Amino acid sequence: MLDINDIQKILPHRHPFLLVDRMEELEVGKRGRGYKNLSINEYFFQGHYPGMPIMPGVLIIEAMAQVGALVLMSDPAFGDVKPLVVGIDKVRFRRMVVPGDRLVTNAEVIWFRKGIGCMKGVATVDGEIAAEAELTFKILKNGELS
Repeated sequence: MLDINDIQKILPHRHPFLLVDRMEELEVGKRGRGYKNLSINEYFFQGHYPGMPIMPGVLIIEAMAQVGALVLMSDPAFGDVKPLVVGIDKVRFRRMVVPGDRLVTNAEVIWFRKGIGCMKGVATVDGEIAAEAELTFKILKNGELS
């Protein structure tokens, strides 16, 4: 549904911090599913951990946040805004994510009102849950810092 060129027109993130290669599904303002193909060449595998490369959990959560941002920022009703994660709850890591995996990330808006919202993120590999979390976000207008 969105390729890497479309994603880069929406998200401000760039290599090496862009953690979504493609959006497979997108219901604007509600939910989406994207993925990241992981190779041994990812910068974080070099030091986390030598001899046993594992994707850091915080980056799995960041992938959830980026898919969630695409769900929101693809909605023309939001205009030129940026969602900022302000809270993370109910985090569970259930499976290691390693080189060669395709990390599939789902994000679904649970509630949204007055510029604050919450979304559920679930990351899977081969249909098995790798991590899940609830992310609270605040919508920042262009140029706003807090």
